Amino acid sequence: MINRSIVRTLGFATVLVVGGYVSGSYADETTSEITLASTTSTQNSGLFDYLLPLVKKQTGVEVHVVAVGTGAALKLARNGDADVLMVHHKTSEEKFVSDGYGVKRFDVMYNDFVLVGPDSDPAQVKETATVVEALNKIKTKQAIFLSRGDDSGTNKRELELWEANGSTPKSASGEWYRETGSGMGATLNTVVAMQGYTLSDRATWISYKNKQNMEILFEGDKRLFNQYGVIVVNPEKFPHIKAKSAEIFVNWILSSEGQDAIAGYQLSGEQLFIPNAMN
Repeated sequence: MINRSIVRTLGFATVLVVGGYVSGSYADETTSEITLASTTSTQNSGLFDYLLPLVKKQTGVEVHVVAVGTGAALKLARNGDADVLMVHHKTSEEKFVSDGYGVKRFDVMYNDFVLVGPDSDPAQVKETATVVEALNKIKTKQAIFLSRGDDSGTNKRELELWEANGSTPKSASGEWYRETGSGMGATLNTVVAMQGYTLSDRATWISYKNKQNMEILFEGDKRLFNQYGVIVVNPEKFPHIKAKSAEIFVNWILSSEGQDAIAGYQLSGEQLFIPNAMN
């Protein structure tokens, strides 16, 4: 279950949008198609398979997802190869907008990151009080740690956590620190095969089927809060962007209908994302 105490600690609250991003109705674009650059975490969770048919039914906009790491999604959008961006590294998203590539950034939903590993827990991370301490245990024991190594939002957060620990684990690349260069699902497959540790977003972990003896060994630190944002790519920079249809999509995602739909998505009775769009 998503650890809501993280949000209480940080003072975040779930706020549903009253009204939309764009004034007016969803009308008159019943055959519109847009490209959404997003993350493997949202794709692997099954959220889009659940959400996008509702978008099509209620707005007429058909959304085609290109699911890559956050860094690659940002590059696609910076090249004008997507109409909308939905990723999870707020600092990079804000820079995307300030550099003129995006119109405006909106919070959409959140969950959290978790540290997973074998139930034998050779680095004894279960005994730690913070995620930084947990990573230090892994480093000290030189237990196998699998990094996505793909400039994704998860990889960016992982590297930030190592930095907070005063560590540069890439110096141990190929030894106890391994980089998969893969999405979250593929990285979890490698983690299971190698009986190592990794940082995963909770939604992908919940939806992952091949857990075997792996489990969540650390969770709940406020540093593990995982916010997702949505941005329409700037049509002034890329005139071919389908801005109106992109805005309709964003308007729906931020609306009470969209937020309720996100809240309603569950697997095995667990809610994968908590909506928190704000005015």
